[in-house]
Amino acid sequence: MSDRQNDDRETGAGASGGSSAAEVAYALDDERRVKVLSPGAMVAKRFFRNRIAVAGLAILAVMFLFSFVGGLISPYAEDELFYTQTLQKKEYAGAVKNDEMRFLGAEGQDFGSIIQAQVVLAVTTSKDVVTYREVNYHVTQEGRDFYSVSLDDGTVIGIAYKDVVSSSVEGQKLGFDFVYAALKAYTNGQTEFTVPAAGTRHEITEGGVVEADGEELAFISRYVINPIAPDVFLTRAFQEELALALESGDESFAFTDENGVESEYFIEYKPDVKNWIVRQETYTRTYDRYAAPSAEHWLGTDRNGMDMLTRLMYGGRVSLVIGFIVELISLIIGVILGGLAGYFGSWVDFLIMRIVDIFYCIPSTPIIIILGAAMDTMGVDPKIRMLYLMLILGFLGWPAMARLVRGQILGLREQEFMVATESSGLRVSRRIFRHLVPNVIPQLIVSCTMGIGSTILIEATLSFLGLGVKFPFASWGNIINDVNNTFVLQNYWFIWIPAGVCILLTVLAFNLVGDGLRDAFDPKMKR
Repeated sequence: MSDRQNDDRETGAGASGGSSAAEVAYALDDERRVKVLSPGAMVAKRFFRNRIAVAGLAILAVMFLFSFVGGLISPYAEDELFYTQTLQKKEYAGAVKNDEMRFLGAEGQDFGSIIQAQVVLAVTTSKDVVTYREVNYHVTQEGRDFYSVSLDDGTVIGIAYKDVVSSSVEGQKLGFDFVYAALKAYTNGQTEFTVPAAGTRHEITEGGVVEADGEELAFISRYVINPIAPDVFLTRAFQEELALALESGDESFAFTDENGVESEYFIEYKPDVKNWIVRQETYTRTYDRYAAPSAEHWLGTDRNGMDMLTRLMYGGRVSLVIGFIVELISLIIGVILGGLAGYFGSWVDFLIMRIVDIFYCIPSTPIIIILGAAMDTMGVDPKIRMLYLMLILGFLGWPAMARLVRGQILGLREQEFMVATESSGLRVSRRIFRHLVPNVIPQLIVSCTMGIGSTILIEATLSFLGLGVKFPFASWGNIINDVNNTFVLQNYWFIWIPAGVCILLTVLAFNLVGDGLRDAFDPKMKR
């Protein structure tokens, strides 16, 4: 019922009641007589009548709050790493039973590989003398599986042996004379020996331990045991325990070091190289990779040990910002070129539209892949790379916007209000951007709203392929890129499902809002 009818009823009621008040007359421009909504208010009213569009708007509001406000209140940083103590089996040492000859040359003597090969041949064929380059080398058996090599004048230049002398003191280097004298005594069953150069007396106790004045210096064993890490020193006690385990055929053994720390060691035989690998079971500080959701990490952690919920928040920032900036770049270029083409027509329109046709023919996906690979090769900084990505996508996406603006302006430039602007002498730029372009804004808003969703999908696809946003920056696309094998896909749902849901909801919300705006701007749409 109109305001006028209400006023008439009120006036009639007053007259029938015998009221002495005079009838109130309203002017035609009185706001109490006719209530007129502005165009913007009419659009808003029609938009908010569309429940689906309102739902999309609510989803967008939630995603913006999640991405931009959530990152501010999150207790973690975007690239903050988390660690955990895990029990791991690490390669600790290698062992081999010395069934082949080893060689050690005296200081300052030539005892190369060719002479060593001649010595092995002499031992195999029971020869006493071998000749190389007209030099005679005398091979003398000094003990069990122990030989010395000397020249004609009796100078010992090297030894061949199977029992190995290892130092019991970290950092101590055993000289040739010491090793020679120790092996000669040990292979002959002697319990003591003297190094001629030093004149010191040494004892060989049970188990092949070499002592001097009650202090342990070295030990002799048929097993050669070396640490994997160069800064690790293997004590005699450890090597003896390992040798016993190897002799017994055990697959593991426990050993307590000099600091009282007990560790479990696992033995694995490698038949191809005929040696053993010893792994130590120890607690190691590693990245807390693929941790399940917990009170500390609501969505768990990724493969780098970073909080997934925080990465999703910052990834939403990147994806949304890229979508808006790309559409803004496309909008600026498209409005300028489309406005010029639609207003001037003629050769200007022909030239700009041919440029648009050329851009439509450009294979954008291969170009982006090539540029992404080039930036990988050049090692472009991830922040600069993100800027390049926005510029490239915006520069390749403006033709559709230009065609939309041109088509709308072609129909508007012949309207009466444009004839009035021309008659009033307004300059061309003011006619285009002050009077024509504002009339295209409803269509631009709808196009940009839907375009942002498409841009987010393009960015997610590129980042998933490793061509978009790079680590350490997060985006919803490169978060899903973490699912690079079926094992992660099947066992770590919290890595890819939340990011996929965020992309789905955001793109869907933009499309719903775009549809709602399109319907709201069209007054002929039925509700």
